[in-house]
Amino acid sequence: MRRWARRLVWLAVLTAVTAVTARWWSTRSVPAPTSSPAWPPFDPPAPGPRPVIVPQVSDEPLAPAQEMVETGGSAWVAPVEGDCPLDHPVKANDNSGIYHVPGGRFYDRTKAERCYVDAESAAADGYRAAKA
Repeated sequence: MRRWARRLVWLAVLTAVTAVTARWWSTRSVPAPTSSPAWPPFDPPAPGPRPVIVPQVSDEPLAPAQEMVETGGSAWVAPVEGDCPLDHPVKANDNSGIYHVPGGRFYDRTKAERCYVDAESAAADGYRAAKA
């Protein structure tokens, strides 16, 4: 019986604390905003034709896109956006240490990190041939 009396007393204290906290929370003063936010006016684009951008043409020769790198007697070039140039068709991947020749099973899927002239050059640089 004493246990139930203690529980009721604790429940009454907890209820009183909750009621006081709720009353304080609802009566506290929150500063009101002084003014509403001002949004900039929306100006739709003017109707009419869109401007045309004309690229400038120069008579200067273009710089080579790739630089040939000499390593241990074999020459390779860096790919452009994962594709090898036509004169260096063999794709080599540094992560796997494998080179892929055109017409190979995974040649189209491979993103090259180095491009070689032939399979012998890639093999001389330490890469192995892809399995068929």
